[in-house]
Amino acid sequence: MAHLDKAHRELFKREPDECFEAFETLHAACRRRHEESVEHWQLPQLLEPEGNGVLRLSLDDGTPCSLNDWSFGQLCGLCGISRQTINRLQPATAALAIRETLPSASKPIQLLKTGHGARAVHGVSYTRLWNDELLDVIAEFRSDFEPPQRAFNGHGTGLYCGEQDLFVFLVDPTGWTEIGDEQFAPGFFAWNSEVGRRSLGIQTFWYQRICGNHIVWDAVEVVEFSRKHTTHVREALDDIRRHIERLIARRDERRDRFSSVIEKAMHEPFGEDADSVVKLLGEQGIPARLAKRALPNAMRSGRATLFSLVDALTRISGSITFAGDRSELDAKISQLLSLAA
Repeated sequence: MAHLDKAHRELFKREPDECFEAFETLHAACRRRHEESVEHWQLPQLLEPEGNGVLRLSLDDGTPCSLNDWSFGQLCGLCGISRQTINRLQPATAALAIRETLPSASKPIQLLKTGHGARAVHGVSYTRLWNDELLDVIAEFRSDFEPPQRAFNGHGTGLYCGEQDLFVFLVDPTGWTEIGDEQFAPGFFAWNSEVGRRSLGIQTFWYQRICGNHIVWDAVEVVEFSRKHTTHVREALDDIRRHIERLIARRDERRDRFSSVIEKAMHEPFGEDADSVVKLLGEQGIPARLAKRALPNAMRSGRATLFSLVDALTRISGSITFAGDRSELDAKISQLLSLAA
């Protein structure tokens, strides 16, 4: 079994203003940012760096455009110069250095503008997928999933969005089911970036425990899918939808299977008579003296079923004084239902 730390790493890198209380709040914020953003396309040689006290760009339509840390780094990469070198220069000198190194090309570059600032600078090979587009897909399954318990630091919710990327951590707290005689519930991580910080992706899993640090413990059936932001990136939304649908279908299949087991255990007789019941239980490690104690309660309806025996033995287990003996018996009792599978 695996321990998953994606959400744990996100928890410790997020500021409080990047944390959202509810999925709906996050979804609305991402939609609003999308509506406020514009993709501006122009030839790179027509960018006009300015250095009047602070480095910024003037676009081909004369609009001034500031840079944040991420878009500044991308601009330096476009120019083929080190951002550390530019950071050592005065704004006017930095503007001159960028002006001299901007490539001259026949293909445009794209600047992602939100307000008066550029959040990203990319070439034509980059295809943007908006955060709210991913959340639109996840919203189709909101009745099945919710964020985990709040992290120990008070603001870690599993729902994060900052300037550079989005991360969502959702689980189904009602989806507990047995896998190999142990209890697991389904969940997933999903992520995206509108500015090229990370890929688009999802990781689905079944887990046993989530701690206050948002580490997912004892995970099984871990499946990850990711896609780079290239021409057909939107096709990946269908893949992400299918991953969530498969997770839900597997949950429902396991629930139905467990319900069938319980139905069978409740109605099919277990053993032909009292002696055969004691013998069959003995083969499963249940001591004869406890089996005989359980029989009167288990046969109140006239016959013993596997379910009535489990119920009667569980009542007896609850009266055992020593925790070690009780735990050992509980483990044996919990295995009995597998006989009806």
